[in-house]
Amino acid sequence: MSLGLADRQGVLTDDVVRFCDETLSPESIYALLHRERDVLFPDEFFADLFSLRGRRSVPPSVVAVVMVLQRLEGLSDREAVDRYCFDARWRYAAGVGGYDTGGWGRFAHTVLVDMRARLAGSDRPRRIFEVVLDSARHAGLVGARRVLDSTPLYDAVATMDTVTLIRSAIRQLLEVADATLEAALRAVLVRDDDYRAGGKPVCDWDDKVARHELVDALARDGFASLAVLEGRDLDAEVTAAGELLATVLGQDLETCDDGVFRIARRVAPDRVISVVDPQARHGHKTQARGFDGYKGHVAVDPDSEIITDTTVTPGNAGDASVAADLIDDLLADDDGEDTTTDDDTATDTDTATETVAEEDEDEKEEKNEDFVVWLSENLAAEAAAARAADAADDAAGRAADDAAPSEDQGDESQRPKVYGDAAYGSGEFQSLLEDGGIDSGCRTQPPAAAGGRFPKDRFGIDLEAGTVTCPAEVTVTLRRHRDGDGTASFGDACRTCPLAEQCTTSKSGRTISVTVHEATLARARSRQANPDWKDDYRATRPKVERKLGHLMRRKHGGRRARVRGTTKVDADFNLLAAAVNIARVAVAGMRSDGTGGWAVTA
Repeated sequence: MSLGLADRQGVLTDDVVRFCDETLSPESIYALLHRERDVLFPDEFFADLFSLRGRRSVPPSVVAVVMVLQRLEGLSDREAVDRYCFDARWRYAAGVGGYDTGGWGRFAHTVLVDMRARLAGSDRPRRIFEVVLDSARHAGLVGARRVLDSTPLYDAVATMDTVTLIRSAIRQLLEVADATLEAALRAVLVRDDDYRAGGKPVCDWDDKVARHELVDALARDGFASLAVLEGRDLDAEVTAAGELLATVLGQDLETCDDGVFRIARRVAPDRVISVVDPQARHGHKTQARGFDGYKGHVAVDPDSEIITDTTVTPGNAGDASVAADLIDDLLADDDGEDTTTDDDTATDTDTATETVAEEDEDEKEEKNEDFVVWLSENLAAEAAAARAADAADDAAGRAADDAAPSEDQGDESQRPKVYGDAAYGSGEFQSLLEDGGIDSGCRTQPPAAAGGRFPKDRFGIDLEAGTVTCPAEVTVTLRRHRDGDGTASFGDACRTCPLAEQCTTSKSGRTISVTVHEATLARARSRQANPDWKDDYRATRPKVERKLGHLMRRKHGGRRARVRGTTKVDADFNLLAAAVNIARVAVAGMRSDGTGGWAVTA
């Protein structure tokens, strides 16, 4: 399929365009997409997704607008195509106008599926989000402050119990096996079950003995199937199915003294909860609030409320585990790297493509293929030139700033700073911020001890001297480990200490552990005791909650994932963030200036 090009001329007398121009607010997302569609999402921006031969595609600029509005309004593919067909605002935003203009009246919902697949397989699967963010950055809407947080994303499948997991994993293995392997697998299955139909097996679930016998029989069929696979040369699909079966058998079962398999009275740390979506996990946003699925992580500029990055992890991943990825733009800026993207390429090609839009229809069709060939050959060169020009402009701007300090110099809002709740207050992340020259607004939990006993901060820890002094003025040596962590044990001193009951119940005495980041954590706790730090934290960090509310306001594709697997959920969440960003910059009054730049006019 070759690249289809949208008509950029438009029809001045179109009733839909005239009606929407008169009735829609200039700050609506529909007005912004209508006005800036060819700047944000020109068809040439997606040229690498298509071949040079074949029938013409639906113009990617039209499809991109539909995808953005679909994610913003939480619609299925069929609903989005219907909305495009019958909602004047959607047609206005997509630039196709009414039904007598010769534009795309409708297209199949599978076009959206195809476009997502093409983006996922490309070198820049996040290009829609990136071009919107880059435009906001050029308009001055993205500063150097970030607020981090995460939110649960419920999976799109049912959570399976142990019996259903094991039986479904065996069924999945039989389905992907070839005829010879399937025959060998069925030869070792002893249960009276052909494993062809889905669902739970037949059992008297009120009979405890029957339940135990069912679990044991399923386990034996599962392990027998794995034994058949051992030593065979398997393809990737069968290997994955075998690994999944081994995982579900090992995570939920234990062997009793009589050799019978039973369901273990525990939950495995990384438990697979469904064979339909093996990457989904049990998660806990708080100790009392659990969910099944994934976590969506965001970084937000607190001043403009622009989402600067997103990522998705399984539900059991800690928030701080991906924090560095969310602020990689700040870390790259500190390293002096050029973070300019190729998003300017689309703008740079506008001048060249205007000649195509101005041709008569007969000539346009003949020249489209030649144009796409020219574009493919010159796209990389133009992108490199754009990056070099931007880098030169940035260098000149920095030199001018250094030579003539501005009134804003020293303004705290211009300094890189990252805010986050206690989930981001780990020693490792605090050290990363310090090493990157980034101020920390992340809250670090104060140390605590069970039963109201002396917490760790009641002990005097001298890292330079390598000693720890307890509240009873007993000093011991801090023993360092190879990884930089250390422990200080008070041992026999606790037996005769008058404060022992307030300190520990251990017979071997109180032990204090320190990490390699202990000094960083101490500085973080000292900072957050400052009233000014507290006021800044309270005024800034909660802003991310508002943005998460915008992302989750639609259940379908918002709180509940529409797709399965970390990669697809991540792409869907990122596209949702792009849609929310477009709505935000529309309210801010962002406009292109006609020369490839952006400005806020509101």
